[in-house]
Amino acid sequence: MRVGMVSEHASPLAALGGVDAGGQNVHVAALAGALAERGHDVVVYTRRDSPDLPERVLLDDGVTVEHLDAGPPRPVPKDALLPHVPQLTADLDRRLRDFLPEVVHAHFWMSGLAAVEAASRLSVPVVQTFHALGSVKRRLQGASDTSPARRLRLEGEVAQRVERILASCSDEVHELVRMGARRERIDVVPSGVDRTRFRPEGPVASRSAMHRLVVIGRLVPRKGVDDAIRALRWLPDTELVVVGGPDAAALAADPEARRLRKLAEATQVGDRVRFHGRVAHTDLPALIRSADVVVCLPWYEPFGIVPLEAMACGVPVVGSAVGGLLDTVVPGVTGVLLPPHQPKAAARAIRSLLDNDSRRRRYGRAGSDRSNLYSWDRIAELTELSYQRAVTAADRDSLAMTETAR
Repeated sequence: MRVGMVSEHASPLAALGGVDAGGQNVHVAALAGALAERGHDVVVYTRRDSPDLPERVLLDDGVTVEHLDAGPPRPVPKDALLPHVPQLTADLDRRLRDFLPEVVHAHFWMSGLAAVEAASRLSVPVVQTFHALGSVKRRLQGASDTSPARRLRLEGEVAQRVERILASCSDEVHELVRMGARRERIDVVPSGVDRTRFRPEGPVASRSAMHRLVVIGRLVPRKGVDDAIRALRWLPDTELVVVGGPDAAALAADPEARRLRKLAEATQVGDRVRFHGRVAHTDLPALIRSADVVVCLPWYEPFGIVPLEAMACGVPVVGSAVGGLLDTVVPGVTGVLLPPHQPKAAARAIRSLLDNDSRRRRYGRAGSDRSNLYSWDRIAELTELSYQRAVTAADRDSLAMTETAR
């Protein structure tokens, strides 16, 4: 099958850790590669954010990345990209006519806007993964939500126009139905984890004699890194390694990194918080294996790849009971889940694991076993089934329209 993927702001070629570079980039790159291994021909369309980028890049056997012109060829925050969607759509239209895909898979709502317009002109079905929903973001972030004012309306239109929607977790299904999506067109297809790279065996990063907690993710407030820092007040024998944000050399100028450093100093744990900056995805397994516990305390997380990566490496997770973590982390089996914004409760949960080596090892083994359910080959198989449903439904609708015309 020829598959066109649209990921307007999250290029599979991007370095991770920036404000708009994280789980979606990993998801698109890994899913495209896994589909190619299953024999599909995949082209990923993403926005050109540098004048030096070539038009086409071979990412892997069977996977090509093509850069679309949409706005200035420089980084633009994703919440400022909506005015450039018409240009994105026009360039996507031209590229799809060259490739002639059998299905188009859009990632994020603005990719969906472009995809439904361009693909409809070719009568190609569109499958949509939102990765995050504006309704949830607005409810949780309130006035701090920087999404375009029209996002909720446009997102609802995309949900009603696409052939199928791939929900990232069970919790997202209810939100999708509430915004007008038809339940029978929704499949739950989560993100995955690279089990060849993220596994218990392998190199371990050096560490001090203290217990070690690791937090991994973009340095944005909703990730809850501040609550992990506050939890250290009740964990005096423990250090916290924060992975994410810009390169280590540029951390001093990053607003969120500065805020978190000030918080660490104000809570008198600054000497036990290590800001690592951006780390190559290939180097993450060694860092994860060096942790006693991986801490994930977001107050909003559409899916969350880090808990999966931690479990795959055999490290227990203490996380927030939100979004995708409700599906991936099994309380009392692979880790602990608790309500967000409760650093003292997080500290108690972490302490219970640090003080019990056998429980920590047991959770680690169970997490590694559970992560097999999320191998990229299995996720690609589920995605492939959704593609087939979309194509079959589109063919059926086309036949019905032909019969009606007669």
